[in-house]
Amino acid sequence: MSQRFAYLGPQGTFTEAALRSIPAAYDAEHLPYSTVPAALDALRRHDVDAAVVALENSVEGSVPTTLDELATGEPLQIVAEVHLPVSFALLVRPGTALADIKTVASHPHAQPQCRRWLGEHVPDAEWRAATSNAEAAQHVADGHYDAALAGAFAASRYGLSVLAEDIHDVADAVTRFIMLRRPCPPPPPTGMDRTTVVAFIGEDHPGALLEILQEFAMRGINLTLIQSRPTGAGLGSYLFWMDFEGHVSDARVGEALMGLRRVCADVRFLGSYTRADQVRPEIRRGTHDADFTEAAAWLESVRSGQPHA
Repeated sequence: MSQRFAYLGPQGTFTEAALRSIPAAYDAEHLPYSTVPAALDALRRHDVDAAVVALENSVEGSVPTTLDELATGEPLQIVAEVHLPVSFALLVRPGTALADIKTVASHPHAQPQCRRWLGEHVPDAEWRAATSNAEAAQHVADGHYDAALAGAFAASRYGLSVLAEDIHDVADAVTRFIMLRRPCPPPPPTGMDRTTVVAFIGEDHPGALLEILQEFAMRGINLTLIQSRPTGAGLGSYLFWMDFEGHVSDARVGEALMGLRRVCADVRFLGSYTRADQVRPEIRRGTHDADFTEAAAWLESVRSGQPHA
């Protein structure tokens, strides 16, 4: 039986394009869901075997819905990531001209990436939010809006025309997508890995964030993303989403996680997986696995009263 993969639909989203680039999904059944929470809940219910959702954009930053769902919902685990270049097209019903456009629909993350272009070319058009860019295209096809910002590949799916393409305010925008499964052993380390955790501060106090950051700094671990989010427990209660270089099997990462566990109210491990950009971290002197092994052996010799260097 082929595996089933959930993604943010309908057909024609950038999420679907990211899903189709994942080798594990080539022969899988692809199932669209109307929202990110719906796709993740399908995975939690065992309706699907994996899910692919957007996590971060190089222009607009992190996707809050994804962060919140993974930080506080029933645990899921990141097993892979995909970086997808994103460029938008203006999709319209055949025969529509720029002067005819009074409404433009898109996902909320798309509009800010094209704000200046829209202001220059369709200054009188009002923007409308959709749950995905493909849904925006679907609404245009149904006559609800005049135009949609979406991938050019979505035009043929909905019988639309590409009125303009390669639309962006910032060139070379990239969106990071993640593939999730239910909790499982992480993929083996490759030396080009990223680990994601969520840290919950117990009692807010001066230096609380510094205590967390020191666990990484003293072990030479580079943070690639840190994002604070409210926990929902009241004003002033925050969690910290963190991505950093390394794999949970690395000694320096393992020690950092144990340090976090000691100073935080809770730590949620969200996965160790191969980086899409295949960057290898620079490991500082004293933080290689062999250095931790040697230090542990030295301590044991001290405790046992054996001669030591």
